[in-house]
Amino acid sequence: MCRLRALILLGVTAALVAGCANDPPPREQLQLSERVIAQACQLGAEAPLIDGAETRLQAAREAFASGAHRQARRLAEQAELDARLAEAQALTQRGRQHLDELRVQIERLLLQIKEQP
Repeated sequence: MCRLRALILLGVTAALVAGCANDPPPREQLQLSERVIAQACQLGAEAPLIDGAETRLQAAREAFASGAHRQARRLAEQAELDARLAEAQALTQRGRQHLDELRVQIERLLLQIKEQP
């Protein structure tokens, strides 16, 4: 009975080790996250979201350096999503500002039309 438990425990341990060893290095995900963060910054994304993305990317780099590829991938993916959210919010804000400018221009044009004889 003890021998069977030892074999089962050994098998489970081997499976866990093999599962962790099969995680490929997330180099591409890290690079993608870096690019998305840079794009969001160029669009003027707000600091709190970008700071969070950069913090997660740094944690991903540290996990990658220590060989924790699964954790590094997860953190890099989260950093990418944070940056994409920041990018979307920046674009939304730009769109709202543009819409406000157009409304002001339309109001001016309507006033000019009313003032014409």
